[in-house]
Amino acid sequence: MRKALVIVESPAKIKTLKKCLGPHYFFESSVGHIRDLPAKEFGIDIEGDFDPTYVNLPDKTEVIKKLQQASKKADIVFLCSDPDREGEAISWHIASILPKGTQIKRAAFQALTKSVVQQALENPRDIDMDLVNAQQARRLLDRIVGYKISPILTRRVKRGRSGTSAGRVQSVALKLVVDRENEIDAF
Repeated sequence: MRKALVIVESPAKIKTLKKCLGPHYFFESSVGHIRDLPAKEFGIDIEGDFDPTYVNLPDKTEVIKKLQQASKKADIVFLCSDPDREGEAISWHIASILPKGTQIKRAAFQALTKSVVQQALENPRDIDMDLVNAQQARRLLDRIVGYKISPILTRRVKRGRSGTSAGRVQSVALKLVVDRENEIDAF
C-alpha cells in the first residue's frame, strides 16, 4: 500500500480523520489560506488580463515548509480542503508550493464520517479550476473595489479611524446608506 498524505484546512479535523483512515495515511493542515495578493501592493496586472500576483503569507512560512517536507515522504498527496470555492483555491495554492513531480489529487467531503471520507479518497478528482477562478474573481474584485474606495472612505470618515477599508459588499452597503440619507434630506 502506498503512503498517502492528506492535507486539510483545519488541524481539528486531523484527529477525526486518523480514526477514519488506516496507518497508510498521515496528515497535515494548511490552517486556511497560505497565499494571497500582496498586502502592500495592488497585486493585479490591470493591463495584462487582470493576472494576479500571489505571495506566500508571511505567517505561513513554517506551515508551507511542513507541507513541502511532508509531501516528499508521500507517494500521493490528497488535498482535502473544504468543498467550496475558497477550499478549492486553497488546494490550488497548496499544489503550487509542493515540489514538482508530486502526485496530487483533490478529495472533498461534506462530512467527517468513515464512509464519506473513504469514498472521497477512493474517487479523487483534479482541482476544479472553475471554482478556483470563481474565488479569484471574487478576491480580485474585492481588491479592485477596495483600492479605489478605501482611500475615499478614509478621507471622508474622520472619526479617528485609520485604515478604513471597503470591499465589494461594504461598498454597496455604504451606497445604500448614502442613497437613503439623500432621500431623507430631499424629503
